Amino acid sequence: MAKQELVAGIEGCQVETVNANHSAANVGSGLLNVYSTPSLLALIEKTAWNSVCDCLEEGQGTVGTSVKLDHVASSPMGMQVCCETELVAVEGRKLVFKANVYNELENDQRELIATAEHERFIVNNEKFQAKTDAKA
Repeated sequence: MAKQELVAGIEGCQVETVNANHSAANVGSGLLNVYSTPSLLALIEKTAWNSVCDCLEEGQGTVGTSVKLDHVASSPMGMQVCCETELVAVEGRKLVFKANVYNELENDQRELIATAEHERFIVNNEKFQAKTDAKA
């Protein structure tokens, strides 16, 4: 049984420090040592997933299916970035999230670096994995 009700309004927050593993040069999305868009997207997905995982039934998970992402400012190595998500719609198995990602600056200041709309679908983990493995 689900631990809490899966309803719009659920919020998530994750913070990470940008390091070489996150750089555009490392992930193959460019040559610069800045926070890459693929790493930013991974943080958004992680934050959204973590925010609802306690609401799912035993054996369920979510998979990302769609994202509209605007990456509007850069982040240097060593910068802390904070992702905040909100579940804005539950449409059957489809979950729709809004996300904002910020650079954490000095004196409790923040700089918006990205906004996104992200969709995830609730799946039965075992069945989803088996169906995917059968393609190999």
